[in-house]
Amino acid sequence: MHPATDNHPSLLLSMGPGVAERLLTDAHRARLTALTRTDAHLVAHDLTAPGPRVAAALAEAEVLLTCWGAPPLTAAVLDRAPRLRAVVHAAGSVKHHITDACWKRGLAVTSAAAANALPVAEYTLAAILFAGKRILPSSLRYGAVRADDAWTAESAAWGNYRRTVGLIGASRIGRRVIDLLRPFDFEVLLYDPYMETAEARALGVELVDLDALCARSSIVSVHAPQLPATYRMIGAPQLASMPDGATLINTARGSLIDESALLPHLRRGRLHAVLDVTDPELPPPDSPLWTLPNVLLTPHVAGSLGNELHRMADQALEEVARYGRGEPFADPVRPSDLTRSA
Repeated sequence: MHPATDNHPSLLLSMGPGVAERLLTDAHRARLTALTRTDAHLVAHDLTAPGPRVAAALAEAEVLLTCWGAPPLTAAVLDRAPRLRAVVHAAGSVKHHITDACWKRGLAVTSAAAANALPVAEYTLAAILFAGKRILPSSLRYGAVRADDAWTAESAAWGNYRRTVGLIGASRIGRRVIDLLRPFDFEVLLYDPYMETAEARALGVELVDLDALCARSSIVSVHAPQLPATYRMIGAPQLASMPDGATLINTARGSLIDESALLPHLRRGRLHAVLDVTDPELPPPDSPLWTLPNVLLTPHVAGSLGNELHRMADQALEEVARYGRGEPFADPVRPSDLTRSA
């Protein structure tokens, strides 16, 4: 990393409209002012044709603090930022705004992906526990009958004791889910083509191939990145091999699952699903996913939202502080990382 020119580098905020207001509290803005030379209320939404204030701030900026909706840092934009040395991203993936020009320029990049992984893992844990207890169908049925019912006989296959959970991807989120599952009586399988058996054993999970994971798991949770190699990785063969009554959880990207192959299993009630992401991101109005009683469909809320954004801001500001002290980032992003991560 290039050291800061002084202990208070010039910083510019760059993100989509309304994001800064949700991301930063007054305390965050005060800390930014203490750590850097910045107008903590000036936010650049457009760096391609910036107004005079943004253009002047960009020309002086040594650090960009970005978040969702940040405009791409193209070569033309970087030409307007001759002093820029680092990008601190207060969210997860940097793929939408960090370009090849940034790496050629030698910019230091960091992201708050670790902070964003926590709520996704928490959502996943809740989904796993609720799936094992059949919370969604039992709640819908209870609301329909509004009376005592034959739960005892029907629930013989329910419960979370010694249930087999399969995790696809030892990403930050996948590893966090492994940690969260430790107190429970689950057998945890893992598929990740980049992991060695010894490392998986150290994590307390069994490393298996994708087909074996789907065939053996009563709950499958997807945590792989969206890459060409992962497109429709959960296809017809994997879905057909899943046990009757199994639940598929997806908090990664909708493109990882072949929904056309999944829908027949859901329509027949053979499989259940918890889907926080779909492909397309908003299902068509006539999609069965909206109304199937064995599908819990949520609007991409597993990641940081509400006060959880402040955790990402906290991590980002810690990285800004490190930069000001001339220290390397604690959580750097490198070009090679992007071939295997989101």
